[in-house]
Amino acid sequence: MWKMFTKAGKPGWASLIPIYNLVVLHEIIGRDVWKLILLLVPFVNIYFAITLYVSLAKSFGKNDIVSYLLTIFFAPFYLGFGSATYVGPSEGSNAGALANAF
Repeated sequence: MWKMFTKAGKPGWASLIPIYNLVVLHEIIGRDVWKLILLLVPFVNIYFAITLYVSLAKSFGKNDIVSYLLTIFFAPFYLGFGSATYVGPSEGSNAGALANAF
């Protein structure tokens, strides 16, 4: 996760701190931080985690189903050590700028 964070312009050490790494991950994808509470709700947390990783793949410019599956199961390796580059947040108020870029 350290490599993935540094590619996104965040400090690599943030990946080592348990709750803070989720906060930074939300900043990377542009999602509201209050949605972390959804991780505490049974069964909702599964859906939430999957959508989190799909949004992470989109933030790194990966927009196909194979990339989504690879990110869900191997995110730190696929995005951190692969050829993926950070293109910007895929959700939130800055997502429109990303959509207009393509």
